[in-house]
Amino acid sequence: MVKKAELDRTVVSQNRKARHDYFIEETFEAGLALTGSEVKSLRGGRSTIAESYVTEAEGEAWLVNANIPEYAGSNRFNHEPRRPRKLLLHRKQINTLIGAIQRQGRTVVPLQVYFNERGRAKIEIALVTGKQNHDKRQAIKDRDWQRQKARLLSRR
Repeated sequence: MVKKAELDRTVVSQNRKARHDYFIEETFEAGLALTGSEVKSLRGGRSTIAESYVTEAEGEAWLVNANIPEYAGSNRFNHEPRRPRKLLLHRKQINTLIGAIQRQGRTVVPLQVYFNERGRAKIEIALVTGKQNHDKRQAIKDRDWQRQKARLLSRR
């Protein structure tokens, strides 16, 4: 049996390290303003968002340092792989993100890029706070304890 969430999304790329490096406070779904060759490259499953982040410029939210490689079938109308891409959000969401970035010193990072059920390219972004090293060690200890506890209970 397949879950509904799996039917709705075709995940292109994930930022797995974000969940290890940050405390995720709030998530948003945003659209991406892409060119045709970028969409073709994404449909081929080629994208990297591990080192990218969201910034504010002129009252808009921009995805910086996301790598969408050039599409091989496109010749002279190809795109720049690491260009800043505009995020399509509601004004209230943009104001929330900008306020958190400027006043509270938070960070906005992408979690995953996917195609929704209508075939639109979407990105899940999160408002995060950085983890210290001791927080990361504690998370690893908790995860190991949960695994060990599951092993002990399964043996019974």
